[in-house]
Amino acid sequence: MLKTVKFQDLGSADYKKAWEYQEEIFNKITAEKFATGAGNERSESSAGYLLFCEHPHVYTLGKSGAENNLLITDDFLRKIGADYYRIDRGGDITYHGPGQIVGYPIFNLERFGLSIRQYIQNLEEAIILTLNEYGIESSRLNSASGVWLNSSDPLKARKICAIGVRASRHVTMHGFAFNVNTDLDYFTHINPCGFRDKGVTSMEKELGQKQDINLIKEKLKINLSGVFGMKLIQNQKI
Repeated sequence: MLKTVKFQDLGSADYKKAWEYQEEIFNKITAEKFATGAGNERSESSAGYLLFCEHPHVYTLGKSGAENNLLITDDFLRKIGADYYRIDRGGDITYHGPGQIVGYPIFNLERFGLSIRQYIQNLEEAIILTLNEYGIESSRLNSASGVWLNSSDPLKARKICAIGVRASRHVTMHGFAFNVNTDLDYFTHINPCGFRDKGVTSMEKELGQKQDINLIKEKLKINLSGVFGMKLIQNQKI
């Protein structure tokens, strides 16, 4: 039976407000788990929530990340109109901005029967399938999460989708950042995901022209639904 997941596209969303919104949903799911017994929620209840958004320019550093992977000062951050947050996900530093699909799955993994490792692999697989539809060959990198192009060539490997998650009580937060029409210049101010020797890319760069981000969102929703075995229900208010 397909798992029911509520979906909402937040459009352009301030990073801090989106983070607080995730926390609200996370607390809702965990409260339901405690009320009904872990893994025993009513069969008709939601297995989670999926949020899409784009953020204004912002850098985020994961809990195990190094501060020196941000290569600019506070004054320069203000000059380029970017915010900076240290947050509670895994991974190191990354950038979010316009033209990037940011996905926040807040899933009860017990309802899906998934480990955190399998969950991350499913996110990667949905991105890989979406890129395949545009003739972009991508894959995983053994030493890091996310989706990469030319992952087997150390001189050409470049990341097109970053993944950084938090899981507590088998409920997930944070998620993925998929570069579609992203301004890649903003990545020059950091060591992306802590790497000093690997680049980043976007669909626009690889295909030579801006892409229809709304169409890509629809394809990605289909692929996420297929990989996770879920049915997305449009939800205007969570």
